[in-house]
Amino acid sequence: MSIARNLSRLPALVVSLVALMLVGCSSPKPPTPTTGIDSVKQAADTESEYIIGQSDTLAIFVWRNPEISTTVAVRPDGKISTPLVEDIAAVGRTPTELARIIEGNLAEYIRTPKVNVVVTRFVGLFSQQIRIVGQAAQPKAIPYRSSISLLDVMIEVGGLGEFAAGNSAKIVRRVDGVQKDFPVRLDDLLNDGDMSQNMFMRPGDILIIPESWF
Repeated sequence: MSIARNLSRLPALVVSLVALMLVGCSSPKPPTPTTGIDSVKQAADTESEYIIGQSDTLAIFVWRNPEISTTVAVRPDGKISTPLVEDIAAVGRTPTELARIIEGNLAEYIRTPKVNVVVTRFVGLFSQQIRIVGQAAQPKAIPYRSSISLLDVMIEVGGLGEFAAGNSAKIVRRVDGVQKDFPVRLDDLLNDGDMSQNMFMRPGDILIIPESWF
């Protein structure tokens, strides 16, 4: 008799357990604390595709048509010329966009052309360049490219200068039209191998490395 009584209680127990689980799932989680380095990573969000700039060098491949495949430099007027097609505006476009435009022009001469555009020498738009100023070994502007990281940037400029205060460096970045400063600890990244300090860079970033007072 007791076994039957216990079995009759099972549906009620199951309902209670399910209700408790649903309450637990619906409870809001406390917000995760955000550090300066996390803010930089969040601001990186979606990576931008490379935008062609003046003086870039482009390799243009036309599938099954090697005789009109070519390598060209973007002229100061922002245009390129290829076999069969002249004066195509390239600056300000992505390689994919430019490939589709070339395909449209070649369609007059070739049936269903397939074109790939590869940037083999990067200069980029000035607004997209990453500028490194202050106490880098070789301060300079470098072209933005997809997935370029802070570590990549530091390798490009030869690391920190002799008198650099690496852990006091900052990235100046425009986020939603507003200029923001994000602190970065370059000494920890370069000297201690702290990869939590590494992050993707964005077009137009300015990395400022101050001088140490000691």
